Amino acid sequence: MKKKIPIRQRAWYKLDNAAKVFPGQNSSSWSNCFRLSATLTEKVDPDLLEKAVRKIMPRFPTFDVRMRAGFFWHYLEKNPHGAPPILPDIANPCQRFKWKENNGYLFKVYYYENRISVEFYHSITDGFGASRFFMTLVAVYLRLTGKDIPNGESVFDINENPPEEEAEDSYSKNCNSNAKAKRMQKFAYRFKGERLPKHFLDVTTGYILVSVIKEKAKEHNVTVTEYLAAVLLWTMYNLQKQEGKRREKPVGIQIPVNLRGFFGSKTLRNFMLCYTFQIDPNMGEYTLPEIIKQLSLYLRFVNNEKELQAMIKGNLRIEKNPFMKIVPSVLKDFGVSVVYKIAGEKQTSCLISNVGIMKAPKEMEQYIEKLCLVMGPAMINGARCGAISYKDTLAFNISNIYKDPKIQREFFTALIKLGIPVKIESNRHLIKGGEN
Repeated sequence: MKKKIPIRQRAWYKLDNAAKVFPGQNSSSWSNCFRLSATLTEKVDPDLLEKAVRKIMPRFPTFDVRMRAGFFWHYLEKNPHGAPPILPDIANPCQRFKWKENNGYLFKVYYYENRISVEFYHSITDGFGASRFFMTLVAVYLRLTGKDIPNGESVFDINENPPEEEAEDSYSKNCNSNAKAKRMQKFAYRFKGERLPKHFLDVTTGYILVSVIKEKAKEHNVTVTEYLAAVLLWTMYNLQKQEGKRREKPVGIQIPVNLRGFFGSKTLRNFMLCYTFQIDPNMGEYTLPEIIKQLSLYLRFVNNEKELQAMIKGNLRIEKNPFMKIVPSVLKDFGVSVVYKIAGEKQTSCLISNVGIMKAPKEMEQYIEKLCLVMGPAMINGARCGAISYKDTLAFNISNIYKDPKIQREFFTALIKLGIPVKIESNRHLIKGGEN
């Protein structure tokens, strides 16, 4: 039996099933990426931040990579540079990843005053994996400033050997279904307007007390994610109503879901699926309680192992197709690019990704004021939303590519009318360009 090479010593990794589509989606102005930020109680020392990044890299070998173009598939190769550069933060986050920049790394580390931010290209990880890397980085940085921070919760021990399970492709491992889920839905409504200039992004974050949003969700017997997703969908539904179209399109929302709890996976690579839920205004008027109920019932229906395995099977069928295996990667990329531009975002009006409650060791909590998840811009949709809860606060972020801030204004106004106080922050005064 062939002996496995420890993951710290591997020269390269195959892309996981989800990661395979992202290189083909890349354009001259867009990459599928996202950002995690922590606002600390003290100003960030960039020299110590650089040391922290270098200290944690051996513990996270699947992040210590660069993208390479093979003849048939892209793959990840161990990066010889040791770490990416530490960069002053920018006003417009989540810009395109160019694989030959940033020392070839597929994550970028930024600092600004007392804030640390890391942007991740989706080919190396999802929200769960990124959050463990990020919180470990912040913990090690705080230790270098003299703070006594233990391991635990979302902070990994950087001295331990990375477990094999953290590098596995959990899609392939858990594909045990002969069925495949149906994929296509109707093209959905999308908000349109004058776009911001290339590489610009309108980022608005609302801070909400966790206790308040939990109580509101409990009133409808739904989760916080379901409640926020329903309010967002209701917002998009009302925006289309305001446009006064004779025949309205369905309104859809995409919700990425972490699969690790279903299959017992410990991977730090991608292991999520995106659920898409639609309502059709041509069937009649919808109230918010109706949307909450229908969305919740839909998620409970699809949120089971058999449905999930069928969805995984559907995603894997192209990768496993004998013909596709012999198609050169340049043609695969072209095909993915064309398909994504034609249909990639057109079945949804918005997206919400909630990484949930981020727990840190109690000794660490006092040094972090807040956390934030920023989803990268969409190609055509104006609402890509990220949510993260830390201590008693949920940060809900809306990334908008349009000049008109109507989506975020209507959404946060809806929350306030529902009795949910919101504190708002925005980069609108900074999107003319330049550094923060």
